[in-house]
Amino acid sequence: MAEAHPVGFQWVMEAKRRGAKVFHVDPRFTRTSAVADSYLPIRAGTDIALLGGVVRYILDNELDFREYVLSYTNAATIVSEEFSDTEDGDGFFSGFDPETGTYVQDSWQYEGNEGSSGSGHTAKERDSASGLEHESHGAQVDGDTPRDETLQHPRCVYQILKRHFARYTPEMVERVCGIPQDKFLELAEAWTRNSGRERTGMLIYSVGWTQHSVGVQYIRTGAIIQLLLGNMGRPGGGVMALRGHASIQGSTDIPTLFNLLPGYLPMPHHADHPTFDEWVDSIRHPGQKGFWGNAGSFAASLLKAYWGDAATPENDYCYGYMPRMTGDHGTYQQVLNMIDGKIKGYFLLGQNPAVGSAHGRAQRLGMANLDWLVVRDLFMIESATFWQNGPEVATGEIVPEECRTEVFFLPAASHVEKEGTFTQTQRLLQWREKAVEPPGDARSELWFFYHLGRKLREKLADSPLPRDRALLDLTWDYPTHGPLAEPSAESVLREINGYDVATGHPLSSFAEARADGSTAIGCWIYTGVYADGVNQAARRKSRHEQDWVAAEWGWAWPANRRILYNRASADPDGNPWSERKRYVWWDAEKSEWTGYDVPDFEKTKPPSYRPPPGASGTEGIAGDDPFIMQGDGKGWLYAPSGVLDGPLPTHYEPVESPVRNPLYGQQANPTRKMYAHPVNSVNPSPPERHSQVFPYVFTVSRLTEHHTAGAMSRTVSPLAELQPEMFVEVSPELAVERGLAHLGWAHLVSGRAVIEAKVLVTDRLTPLRVEDRLIHQVWLPYHFGFEGLVTGDSANDLFGISLDPNVLIQESKVGTCDVRPGRRPTGPALLDLVADYQRRAGINPGHNAPAVTTDSEGKEQGAS
Repeated sequence: MAEAHPVGFQWVMEAKRRGAKVFHVDPRFTRTSAVADSYLPIRAGTDIALLGGVVRYILDNELDFREYVLSYTNAATIVSEEFSDTEDGDGFFSGFDPETGTYVQDSWQYEGNEGSSGSGHTAKERDSASGLEHESHGAQVDGDTPRDETLQHPRCVYQILKRHFARYTPEMVERVCGIPQDKFLELAEAWTRNSGRERTGMLIYSVGWTQHSVGVQYIRTGAIIQLLLGNMGRPGGGVMALRGHASIQGSTDIPTLFNLLPGYLPMPHHADHPTFDEWVDSIRHPGQKGFWGNAGSFAASLLKAYWGDAATPENDYCYGYMPRMTGDHGTYQQVLNMIDGKIKGYFLLGQNPAVGSAHGRAQRLGMANLDWLVVRDLFMIESATFWQNGPEVATGEIVPEECRTEVFFLPAASHVEKEGTFTQTQRLLQWREKAVEPPGDARSELWFFYHLGRKLREKLADSPLPRDRALLDLTWDYPTHGPLAEPSAESVLREINGYDVATGHPLSSFAEARADGSTAIGCWIYTGVYADGVNQAARRKSRHEQDWVAAEWGWAWPANRRILYNRASADPDGNPWSERKRYVWWDAEKSEWTGYDVPDFEKTKPPSYRPPPGASGTEGIAGDDPFIMQGDGKGWLYAPSGVLDGPLPTHYEPVESPVRNPLYGQQANPTRKMYAHPVNSVNPSPPERHSQVFPYVFTVSRLTEHHTAGAMSRTVSPLAELQPEMFVEVSPELAVERGLAHLGWAHLVSGRAVIEAKVLVTDRLTPLRVEDRLIHQVWLPYHFGFEGLVTGDSANDLFGISLDPNVLIQESKVGTCDVRPGRRPTGPALLDLVADYQRRAGINPGHNAPAVTTDSEGKEQGAS
C-alpha cells in the first residue's frame, strides 16, 4: 500500500501512531514492509493456505465473535446431506463434471433447497462471468432454511468450516507458503485479538489479489475471517480493496464490463432472458428475501433512462433493444478472436493491452489482424505503434508494410482537463472541476461519445430498418457549452441520479424507483448524488466542521452510506456492541434506526420484527438480518450458490507452479477458464513432466514512481529519471546459482516470450523453503514498454492466458520461468530460443495443463 497507494497509506501510519499493529504479507519486501510491525514473505499464489490457517486458528481456539457469528452469519444453517467436501474428494467438491470442467451446485445447497441452485449450465455461467454478477445481487436461496443454533449439527456450516480447514495447520502454512510458523502465529494471534464487542480489525488487499486463477476465493477467505471475527459492517473493520487507479470502482458501478449493467444489474443472456420479466426474475428470484426484490423498479428505470418516451410498459421499456450475451465476450476471448479474424474493428480507451495485458505477444498479433483500430489516449502508446515498433517487427512476425490494421489515434484529455466524478475504493463520489483546457485536438470521453452518438444518429436518421431504432430512440439531449460543444457532465450526473419522468424533479433515494415507467434512473445505486438538484459529489465541507464520519465530504453510494451493512454494528437487540464502537443503533423512543451514518436497514423496522410465513423481498428480512442484499439476510461463511469454483475456498497451486499441491491431488483450480489456442500455452507443472524446465517463480507489481502500464509516467521526465529502466530483483542466492551480476543483464524465458532486464541483487527477495526444497522467486515491475522517454521489455509478455472462472480475470501475478545471464537474443533467434524451451518442456501449440490431475481413485493424471 505504501508502494502503490502512498496517499491512502498515510492513514495506516496514523492508525499505527495510535497503537494499531500493521502486518504486511507480500512476496517482496517493499516500502510497506519497511514500516510494518511484522513482514511475512510468502510464495506467490498461496494466500488461501495462509488465510485458511487463520480460519483454522480461530475455529480451533473458539476465538470467533460467537454472538455475532450466530446471529449474523449462516454458521448455524444446515447444508444438504448430498454435499461432499474437498477433504473427501482430494480437492474436488461434489457435483464436478469433468467433461465441462464445471460444477453442478445442487448438492451445495442448504438442506431442502437442493433443487433451487439454478445451476446446470455452469459452463455458460463461467463464459458470462456470472460470479461477478452475483457480487451484488446475490445468489438464489429459496424459502426458510433449517438451522442449528447450538452449532453442533455435523452438517451446519460451522462444523463444515471446521472440517474443511482442519488441515490448514501452522505446519502446513509453512510447507505451502514458506512462512515460518512463529511469524504465522504472531499474525493469527494479533488478528483474532481485534475481535469482539470492543475491537475491530481491517483487511486491506491490493487489487492484484484478484489476478489469480483463484482470485475470487482469496477474497472469500478474507471475508470469512472478517465475518468470524465480527469485523463486517462495523467501524474499523471490513475488507478494503486498493483499486488500481482513481475510478476503477466507478468503472464497475457504471460498468465497462461485458456482463454487467449500471448498478450491478446483470446483462441479459440471449438464451435465458428472452423477455423483460424473465430477466428481472433472474435478478430478484421471486419468493426470495432481500432488497433485490425491487429489481423490477431498478431495471425499468434504467431502460427508461436509456430510451425515454419510447420506453413504455406496453413494449417492456424497449427491452427488445437491449444487447444480449451469447457467451464469453471478455477481453481475452476477444484478442484470440482477433487473431482468428473474427473481429474487424476495435476501440481502445484507457487501456494499453500491447504491454498492459497478459500475453503481450497475443495482444499485438491480435491488433495486427484488424481492419481498423481506434486508440484514444494522452500519448502515442504501444497499442497505437505496435505495427511499427513492437517486438514482433524485429522477429518478422509483423511486417509494417503488410500489416492490415488501419490505426486512428485520437488525443484524449487528461483528468485535469475535464470535469466529472471519480468513485474511489470507499464508494465515494468526488467531483472534480476542469483545471485547464485540453491541448490541441485532445477531447474528453464525454465529448467523444456524445458527438460520436450524434453523428451516427444523424447518418441513420432516415433509416427504416428496425435494427437502427435502438440508436435512434436513445435519449441524447444533453446540453452543451463552449466553442467545442462540450456536453454538461452535471446533466449526465443528473440522469445517472434519476428523476421523476412527469416533473423532471431529481430523485432523492433509490427507494423512489418505480417499475411503472414513472422514474428514469441511469444507475440506481447512485440515486441521491443529485438530490434536490444539487451536486452532492461536489461537497467539500472541512472535517473540522462536521463529525468524524464526514458525511458532507463527497457522496457515497448507496444513500451516502459510509459503511455497508452497518446494521451489524449493533447487536441483535439493536444496541451498540459497545460505547467505544457505537455507530448505528435502534432508538426505541423514536422507533427508528439512527446513528452517525445512514442506517443500512429499513429505518422503522424494529429489531424484534419477524417476517410472516411466505414473506419475500424486503418484507422477508427480519429485524436482526443485517446483510439485506443476501437471500437469507446472513453473511455467508459458506456460499451455497454464486461462486463457480466451490462453496468454500480451497488451496490450489497457481496454473504454473514448480511444486505439487501439498494439500490435495488436484493441482490447480479445476474450473479455471482455459483457452486452447495455438498462440496460447501454459508452462508444465507437476504432475506433468518437464516442469523443471521453468524452475523459478516470477511475480510482478508496481513501483511508486510509475503508473500501470507506464504510458503516462514514462513520459514524465522526473519520474522517468527516478525509475529509468526495466529491472529484475533477485536474491543473492539465486544470483550465485545462475551467475547473475548486480547491475548486469539477465533474460527471463517462459513458454511464450523472452524478456531482458537489468539485474538488482537484493535481500528484498528471500528464498523460501517449500516442501523440503528451496523456491526462488524473482520480481519485476510491469510498467515498461517500447514507447516513452524510458523503455524496456514488458513483464506481461511472459504470462499466458488462464482465468479465474468467476470473473474471467487473468492470472498475472504469478508464473514460472527460467532466468539466464546476459542479454536476450534478437530477431528470429529470439523465436528459436522460445521454440527450444517449448520443445524441452513438451509444449505443443495451444498446450494447457490438464484440468483434472486426480482420477476417481485419487491417482495422478497427466504424469506421463
